[in-house]
Amino acid sequence: MIAILDVCSGNLRSVERALAHVGAQVTVTRDPEVVRKADKLVVPGQGAFGVFMRGLEERGLGEALREQIGRGTPYLGICLGLQVLFEHSEEGDCAGLGVLAGNVTRLVPGDTRLKIPHMGWNPVHIRQAVPGLAEGDHVYFVHSYRVVPADPSDIALEATHGVTFCAGIRKGNLLAVQFHPEKSQATGLRMLREFAEAA
Repeated sequence: MIAILDVCSGNLRSVERALAHVGAQVTVTRDPEVVRKADKLVVPGQGAFGVFMRGLEERGLGEALREQIGRGTPYLGICLGLQVLFEHSEEGDCAGLGVLAGNVTRLVPGDTRLKIPHMGWNPVHIRQAVPGLAEGDHVYFVHSYRVVPADPSDIALEATHGVTFCAGIRKGNLLAVQFHPEKSQATGLRMLREFAEAA
């Protein structure tokens, strides 16, 4: 059973529908005990980092996530589901889950003529294999911040919007991406299917 965490995020139902479309058995939950019993975890998220983290911690979901990740439960993070794995975000000067060393910073610091938030399709460059993705696949982004892992070997995917940024990480049981697979058409569905079907 795949537990999708409900933190009142705008992309929750589209992630649920996409996973159901590829045949996954999912349950949407705000219950830490359901999270603790899940075979796999999906954490989607859009919006503000601080609001999202408060939603996790107030429901006891943050601690349940840390426990499950520590046990080796497969985890897929989407957008904020990637960012909250890290120690701190500049957005709201807020602490994250601290599962991975590193920070979340503005995508492009200071004044820029680049459109922010970064919204649209970009190709990904693969630094570590991610099941379902190939070099140059186009995926859909909506974000203003990026993760900066302390350990560059955690970076699995990169993309470019004025600057080259981490578009995904892979470490042990953790896979998390800055883009939205549920909005990335066939490419995103292929990635979700691989995650759902992996042993």
